[in-house]
Amino acid sequence: MSKRTLGLTAALILGAAGLAGLPANPAHAAAVANIKCHLKFNLAGWSALYQHAEGSGRVTCDNGQVSAVKISMVGGGLTAGKFRIDNGTGEISHVRGIHDVFGDYAQAGASAGVVKSGTAQVLTKGTTSIALSGSGEGINLGVAVDKFSITPAGH
Repeated sequence: MSKRTLGLTAALILGAAGLAGLPANPAHAAAVANIKCHLKFNLAGWSALYQHAEGSGRVTCDNGQVSAVKISMVGGGLTAGKFRIDNGTGEISHVRGIHDVFGDYAQAGASAGVVKSGTAQVLTKGTTSIALSGSGEGINLGVAVDKFSITPAGH
């Protein structure tokens, strides 16, 4: 076998091996990154120009994954006293699985990534977004959420 033929054969083998690691169906790879997860939660906390709340909830993803979670929220605000949010919801998009849900969500900037409409707000964590809504006694989530954290229960 000549050096030229050997080099071409090696290049073809390496190329085929590299392609073997790629998804066979590009549409399937895109669909995997578009799983939606749904959060249901309750929070209670306090505020004195600064808000802090903790609570619990449950995340359910369209792919069947489910997890009990701990929730915390911090932010600024003009309210003072105790507050609570009952039956809050969150729609989480651009995830590959439930592990992408966990972490800290924040406003992306002064206006980018933030949508406020009544009691709704969108926060981001990288490419993952969570649209929160909920109301309760003393506060609604359409105002002053600076950081919203989701961790697996028990951590």
